[in-house]
Amino acid sequence: MTTLVTGATGNVGRLVVAGLAGPVRAITRDPAKARFPAGVEVVRADLDDPDSLPFDGVEKLYLFVHPPTAQEVVDRAVRAGVRRIVTLSSGAVTHGYDKAHHLPVEQAVEASGVEWTHVRPGEFAVNKIDLWGPSIREDGTIVHPNPDELGQPIHEADIADVALQALREDGHAGQAYTLTGPPPITQRQMAAAIGEVLGRTLTFRDVTVEEALAYYVSVGWPEEIARYVLGLGGYEGGDAEDFSDYEFVVTEDYERLMGRPYRTFAHWARDHRADFTA
Repeated sequence: MTTLVTGATGNVGRLVVAGLAGPVRAITRDPAKARFPAGVEVVRADLDDPDSLPFDGVEKLYLFVHPPTAQEVVDRAVRAGVRRIVTLSSGAVTHGYDKAHHLPVEQAVEASGVEWTHVRPGEFAVNKIDLWGPSIREDGTIVHPNPDELGQPIHEADIADVALQALREDGHAGQAYTLTGPPPITQRQMAAAIGEVLGRTLTFRDVTVEEALAYYVSVGWPEEIARYVLGLGGYEGGDAEDFSDYEFVVTEDYERLMGRPYRTFAHWARDHRADFTA
């Protein structure tokens, strides 16, 4: 039976497509621009138009969808015979910050009556490409107001590993796996890891939080997300959450499932060297 992958051209979805064996159907709005392994069935479809989704013959679903159409997408999947749904969600749900974005999707899936597993990653390391890539490629600098701030970015391949296991194997029904990534490191340490693979020393620009916000928006980041990244706003907009007492932890879910530690940020930097070169 076929596995349908939504978000198939995304940072995680493309790895899920590549890692699946057997019939795989990948949906995309623009098949001409999609690059998938040989044998993958590519179908033009749009999650904002649930009627376009090709669920015929689909038994398993990797789901990355926005709340407005989540319920209809799930309902159509179940009616078509889907028996297992693996949801790409967010660690913000685990910590109670997300009530309007990923949580409604999880709730729709849980109420569907089919096997479900939620994959809840934290900070995506790949965000550094859009946040830091433009200035690194331009002049070897990084726009961030606090180089000693801690972060805990996770390699997108670690997220895909868990999603693939939940799709391929039994025993994950009713589980929500929170994936934190490896132990936290500072922004300065992240910059050093990228600089090492590039063979150059990267420096931080002396900027205020407001100046960093303006820069992030200028390179294409939605202001609401940029405000959250910089601690100026909450996960769902509004006032910022108080993280003064937040303690970084490394969840055991990944190592328990995969039998190995999370990939390090240095590993991620090596995998993405080309993204930071001119």
